[in-house]
Amino acid sequence: MAYPLAAYAHWRAVDFALLAAVGLPVSIWASTATARAKALKDPQIVVIDEVIGQWLALAGATTLNWKSWLGAFLLFRLFDIWKPPPVRQLERLPEGTGIVMDDVMAGIYGALVLFVAGCFNLY
Repeated sequence: MAYPLAAYAHWRAVDFALLAAVGLPVSIWASTATARAKALKDPQIVVIDEVIGQWLALAGATTLNWKSWLGAFLLFRLFDIWKPPPVRQLERLPEGTGIVMDDVMAGIYGALVLFVAGCFNLY
């Protein structure tokens, strides 16, 4: 979804941060509703949290090219799996807030690393 917005609508990296901010309340609500309906703490069918986190990681890119797309993806996944503080702690928040906010923080960490790498022309 992000690639067509960047390629054809000429969105910049910062636009994905705005999109994530707008989508955050909806994603928390939807995650809460799904978790309640499935009677699970973090149902695997909920993927909007991953989308929001990926958009945030992408927002750190100083330029959008294949390297920054790949870097944003890999960095987000690294922090989402590794869960350095406070990512793991945010996961413990109630319902949809916990489902989404750990991925938000993983995305922010990814964005910071991607931004610093871009400042050193590493992609």
